[in-house]
Amino acid sequence: MSFSISGKTAIVTGSATGIGLAIARHLVDKGANVMFADVDEERLEAEIGEEARAEGPIRMFAGDLTEKLTIANLLSATIDAFDRVDILVNANRRTCVSEILNPDADGVEELWRHNVLSALRISQMTAKRMIQHAQRAEVEPGTMVGSIINLSSTTAQATRPELLAYSIAAAAMDQMTRSLAVALAPKGIRVNAVAFGSVMSASLQTALKENPGFRDEITDATPLGRIAAPAELAEAVQFLASDAAGFVTGQVLTVDGGRGLLDAVSAPAH
Repeated sequence: MSFSISGKTAIVTGSATGIGLAIARHLVDKGANVMFADVDEERLEAEIGEEARAEGPIRMFAGDLTEKLTIANLLSATIDAFDRVDILVNANRRTCVSEILNPDADGVEELWRHNVLSALRISQMTAKRMIQHAQRAEVEPGTMVGSIINLSSTTAQATRPELLAYSIAAAAMDQMTRSLAVALAPKGIRVNAVAFGSVMSASLQTALKENPGFRDEITDATPLGRIAAPAELAEAVQFLASDAAGFVTGQVLTVDGGRGLLDAVSAPAH
């Protein structure tokens, strides 16, 4: 089996910054056509605007991906540009610190809508497009026609009260991954997730600037003794998107430098 994704078309949400941007650029470097999608149009323009207008393997789409109409427009734009969608990476995520006893400030509804429902709706709508393309192409039964990769978090398993909303969303993402994997397997679509910790996300960068002491606390509790670059997470996403993972579905792959084996980190940052 090959790790190659050359010639495939991917949508990467949350790709204006941080991990999403690193994943999208990695997939381009490996030969994929990639639609960079994010709500932050200004940041998208700054990062890839010129490349997107060159009409090569990069396109960009700005919009609120919690809205079904926006998702439909994203899919239409991707198919207009590249004719198909083979890979969806749900990297659109937010974090927040929850005030546990304050229903107005626990962040649960916000992160449920932004991290979970958004990913579910785009997965459902993208899967339909993948299936329609396979039917038109008359692919043989049993052929893999698409791969969906969700970004989750080790907080789904670790109890960190200050990250209540984020943990709930991550746990839901894991179960969503498993449920969609079973539902879509007969259609030739694999669904997996990458749960990360101790990776330099945009939100972790912000937390470290505001709380420099978090860095030592995180690295000390990570067996590999460092915070990983986003590109290291991108390699795991490529594996799950490739034919090398052709018999892998419904799995949550942990990329955390061993932190989840111990996780004595008390810093509410991720």
